[in-house]
Amino acid sequence: MTAILEAHALGMRYGRRDALADCTLNLPPGHVVGLVGPNGAGKSTLLKLACGMLNPTSGSISVLGDTPGSGAGQLARVGFLAQDAPVYGNLSVADHLRLGAHLNPRWDQGFAQRRIAALELDPSQKAGKLSGGQRAQLALTVAAGKKPELLILDEPVASLDPLARREFLRHLMESVAENGTSVILSSHLISDLERVCDYLIVLVSSHVRLAGEVDHVMAAHHRIVCTRRDPGALPPGLDVVSAEHTDRQSTFVVCADAPLPAGDWAAESLSMEDLVLTYLEATEPGARSAAQASETASNMEAGR
Repeated sequence: MTAILEAHALGMRYGRRDALADCTLNLPPGHVVGLVGPNGAGKSTLLKLACGMLNPTSGSISVLGDTPGSGAGQLARVGFLAQDAPVYGNLSVADHLRLGAHLNPRWDQGFAQRRIAALELDPSQKAGKLSGGQRAQLALTVAAGKKPELLILDEPVASLDPLARREFLRHLMESVAENGTSVILSSHLISDLERVCDYLIVLVSSHVRLAGEVDHVMAAHHRIVCTRRDPGALPPGLDVVSAEHTDRQSTFVVCADAPLPAGDWAAESLSMEDLVLTYLEATEPGARSAAQASETASNMEAGR
């Protein structure tokens, strides 16, 4: 199967600053991919590279087996929704659907009209008079109505209240189910990603720190609490992501590509929020590289 996004040593520099560095990914189709990281980590840069809005300064990237933005055919296969959920304030809801039909050869007018009806939007209403949540839903309808194979969403719910976010995500998943679309969704809101995503990418300081299917990544990570010891005293096969110590006790978050061995410790699984925050905060020399994280996820998947 053709990867929805494949990157090898991908990099993007602005002057002397790396916005993205040595990014290597291979995202299989059929997933809702959650992309998370702090401000400035490179999330929007990666998504703009995937849409063809930027050209990389190093490495390579392909989307759906082709160069991003390489022509009308490739552009028709990819939908993009920016953070500000752009719509045209002077155009009505119906005008947006007519514009979508005019610009997109794969446009599904029936799908778009059903979504507008389900959202109870007035087709004659000017977009500029809609609420923030309604504008986001209209922008999602236009992006999904073009029937893309890949839908890329750059923090589309960041400005919405909790109820509007929930409604947006519900309609997103309905669109994915109806159209069979793969999705890459960037968000700071880990609870939202946990609700809808089955593949996870963590970006920190312009580098991929973790990438893999959520089930496999979550099963591979554990928090263990034991009497104080150095990371090197742990059994082989446990890669240390983070370590904290008191005078008598050590707490490690570890990743293992096999069941956790028995030991003189208390062990527990992590929530997605715990896991993501651990990778965002990990600064110890022993923290796992992106290559190690990807290799572990691959080993676990191969062993299913």
